[in-house]
Amino acid sequence: MVYKKFRTNVLIRVIVLSATIFLFFYSLETRFYLTPVLIGIVIVMQIVWLFRYTDRTNRELAGFLESIRYAEFNRSFRIEGMGESFNELAKAFNDVIKDFQAVRSEKEEHFHYLQSIVQNIDVSIIAFQRDGSVELVNKAAKKLFQVATLKNIHLLEPLSKELVQTLLSIQPGENRLVKVQDNEDLLQLSINATELRIKDKEIVLVAIKNIQSFLEEQETEAWQKLIRVLTHEIMNSITPIASLSSTLDIMLKDIIGENKSGNLVVDMDTVNEIQQALQTINKRSTGLLHFVNTYRNLTRIPQPNFRILKVHDLFSHISLLLEEEMKKNGIRFIMSVEPHDLEISVDEQLIEQVLLNLIKNSMHALEGRKDPVIELKAFLNKRGRATLQVYDNGQGILPDVIDKIFIPFFTTKPSGSGIGLSLSRQIIRLHNGTITASSTPGKETVFTMTF
Repeated sequence: MVYKKFRTNVLIRVIVLSATIFLFFYSLETRFYLTPVLIGIVIVMQIVWLFRYTDRTNRELAGFLESIRYAEFNRSFRIEGMGESFNELAKAFNDVIKDFQAVRSEKEEHFHYLQSIVQNIDVSIIAFQRDGSVELVNKAAKKLFQVATLKNIHLLEPLSKELVQTLLSIQPGENRLVKVQDNEDLLQLSINATELRIKDKEIVLVAIKNIQSFLEEQETEAWQKLIRVLTHEIMNSITPIASLSSTLDIMLKDIIGENKSGNLVVDMDTVNEIQQALQTINKRSTGLLHFVNTYRNLTRIPQPNFRILKVHDLFSHISLLLEEEMKKNGIRFIMSVEPHDLEISVDEQLIEQVLLNLIKNSMHALEGRKDPVIELKAFLNKRGRATLQVYDNGQGILPDVIDKIFIPFFTTKPSGSGIGLSLSRQIIRLHNGTITASSTPGKETVFTMTF
C-alpha cells in the first residue's frame, strides 16, 4: 500500500507509547520514586517524536512555501523513510523549486542584459521621480555631465539651472532642446521623456542626446547648397556680361581707329563715354566673377590630410609669421600649451589657416585698445579632448551678433567678405571638431576649437 511504511511506523510508535504508559502507571506502585519521573520524561519525548513524525509533511510543505515566498531556491527537500508517496511529494517539491530557479535565472540574465544595454549605449539616460530623486543614471549621462554619481536632479544646477527646470517640468512624450555652455564646451541637448508607474512611484525616464555636431553639420550642408545655387545663377548672369562688354570694347577700338584714318566720322565724345561705360561694366563684371569665385571656396574645401602634430610647434610657426605685425601694432602675444608635448591629429595647413584667420580678427578687434593682448592656449579639457583657444581683450562681440558670426556672408567689418569664420567652422567640422565663440563686450572674446 502507498502509506504502508508510514502507517507501520506510526503503529509501532503508538504500541511503544502505550507500553511505556502502562509501565509508568505500574512504576507508581513501587517504592522507586525516580523511576516514574524518568518514564514520564520518556513518554513526553515519545509523544513529541510521534507528532514531529506525523507533522513532517506539513513542515516540509511550510518550508517549501517559505522558499517560494522569500525566493530561496537553493535548498532541496528530502522525505526519506516515509513511503513511496512521500518520496513523490519531495520530488514534486524539488521539481517546482528547479522551475523557479530556471525562471529566476532567466529573469536575472534578462535584467543584466537590459542593464548592459542601458549602461553602454551612447544616449544619456536618467530615470528620476518628480521630486528630483534619481533612480537610474547610465555611463553616458555621467560622462556627458561629468559626474561620478547623481543622486538628485538638483545637483546639476551648477551646470545649468535651465537644464534642471526642463528635466523637472518636461511632460511624457515631449521633446525639448536646451543649450548648455559648459566652460569651453557648448552642449545642444535634445531631451525626450517617458513616464512610468512602478507600484506607487511615478518615474520619469529621459533620453538626452548632445546634437551640437549634428546641428552644425546640417547648418553647413544647408549653406553649401545655398551657395552652390547662388554661384550657379550669378555665374550664368555675369559671364555673358563680361564677354559681351569685352567684345564691345574691341569693336569700339576699331571704330576709333577707322575714324583716325578718315574713313568714318564719329562723335568722339559719345564714343569715349560709351567706351568708358563699357570698361566700367567689364571691370565690375570681372570683379563680380572674382567675388563669386571667392565664395565658391566655401564649397570646395579640400579633404584634410591628417598627421600627428605637436601643438607647440604649430603655435611657434604662427608666432614667427605674425611676429613683425604684432610688434608693429604693439600687441602682446602669449602662447601656452599644457601639457607641453600635447599632440593633435590634423591637417597642418588647414588648421594654420583657421588660427591665422582668428588671430587676424582679434587684431582687428584690438584697434585703438590700450595694452592689447592676444593669447593662444592649448590644453586637454575635462572630457579629455584637445582644445585650442584664441583669446583677445578687444572690443568684444555683441550678444545679438555672436550667434550669427558663423553664417556665410555675415560680417561686421566694412571691408569684410563674411566667409572667414564660416570657412573656419567647415574646416573644423572636417576634423570632427567644434568651434564656438564666447564674448564679453568691451572686455574679451574667446574662440574655442575642440577636437
